[in-house]
Amino acid sequence: YNIIKSGDGPKPTTGELAAIRFKAFAGSNKIDDIFDTPEPYYTRVGSGGMIKGVESTLPLMRVGDRWELTIPGSLAFGPKGRPSSAGKPRIPSDATIIFEVEMVGLPGKEPELIDLIGDD
Repeated sequence: YNIIKSGDGPKPTTGELAAIRFKAFAGSNKIDDIFDTPEPYYTRVGSGGMIKGVESTLPLMRVGDRWELTIPGSLAFGPKGRPSSAGKPRIPSDATIIFEVEMVGLPGKEPELIDLIGDD
């Protein structure tokens, strides 16, 4: 992976809710982009809600980290790829996915963060 930005926040533990933002490309095709949405995407770390290559990376990231991952087809959408659907382009079989992901928050860890910083 390629580190775009390093954060110094906590790392998530498996089963914890993580707030992430990401964009993904299959070749030059943008397949997803939620960097501009008002709300991040919430996923439970290790729950299998994301493609394998992302799932295996999330526990390594700290809040504030933004990484670019190059995910081989076997850890992404596999031999089936993904058919196109409303607003989502088709992903070819075994496509390598470039996935830029930012760990924006861990809702379960936020209260402790406020205690550390103080509230003035």
